[in-house]
Amino acid sequence: MIVVPDDFPSVFQRSAAQARAKALGPLRVFTEGGADEEVELIRRIGDARVAINIRAHARFTDGVFAACPGLKMISVWGTGTDNIDLHAAGMRGVTVCNTPGVNAFAVAEHALALMLSVGRKIPAIDREMRGGKWPREMLTQLLGKTLGVFGMGTIGSRVAALGRAVGMEVLAWSVRGDEGRIRAAGAKAATKDDILRQADVVSLHVRLADETRGFIGRRELEPMKPSAILVNTGRGALVDREALLAALRERKILGAGLDVFHQEPLAADDPVLGLPNVVLSPHNAGQTPEVVRDGLLRAVANVEHFLAGKPTDVVVAPVK
Repeated sequence: MIVVPDDFPSVFQRSAAQARAKALGPLRVFTEGGADEEVELIRRIGDARVAINIRAHARFTDGVFAACPGLKMISVWGTGTDNIDLHAAGMRGVTVCNTPGVNAFAVAEHALALMLSVGRKIPAIDREMRGGKWPREMLTQLLGKTLGVFGMGTIGSRVAALGRAVGMEVLAWSVRGDEGRIRAAGAKAATKDDILRQADVVSLHVRLADETRGFIGRRELEPMKPSAILVNTGRGALVDREALLAALRERKILGAGLDVFHQEPLAADDPVLGLPNVVLSPHNAGQTPEVVRDGLLRAVANVEHFLAGKPTDVVVAPVK
């Protein structure tokens, strides 16, 4: 049995990937909300052998694994696995696979769009013009500016390439210290502190883990230029929420472009909604027809390979 416990909002239902998954055996797809509750997630998984994880709000905890001993594989649509207790998965004999790189170009384009939207004040100017005004504000030009990229995986490398294409100097930092990869992207390796001091735009592309939670906090925001822009298309928890809100309110940085948040969806009274120097998007940087199609098909392909005894894109394998 294969189950998709969290297809909400639905992208899997009636897709080419669903048709391909049906060929592998019995398939259940849940398209309503509620998978963020542990008891409900356990109920939906039941005795399934494989779960295809669509949304990060479904949290696969040790409790879920303990209650679903038949579960042997989770195939994640996307790269992030911070919603899965990876240690517990390995100890409980569960293989976890993801689809790295599928959404890389789309997310990188979105990061560039957020840089431009904040720097050019496009949302604010659009609102003013619709209100009958003719604003004449000074805007930010990216040509000749410095872009700081944290994380040089497929997405970060593409962001570096796009930054260079618009005439930016690119400084980069890699979790693994991979200077060869940084040079291959046309960027210059730099320390975290140097990037924060020098960059006009900082873009976050590191994976969320214990060591990167709060990667940008009050200490990191302090040396940034008052004209700097922070872009986050990674995970909300990479940035200390209160520190960022304070920096934006006090205009210690020019603004931020955010596609990810500590709570998703945002609450109606979230203070970030009242800040004029923030451009927001609803965690949809990778939401293009091409990415959805290719990513879902690859997630199902990972299931096929697992069932054939040749797992691919493995994040965690069972501990023997």
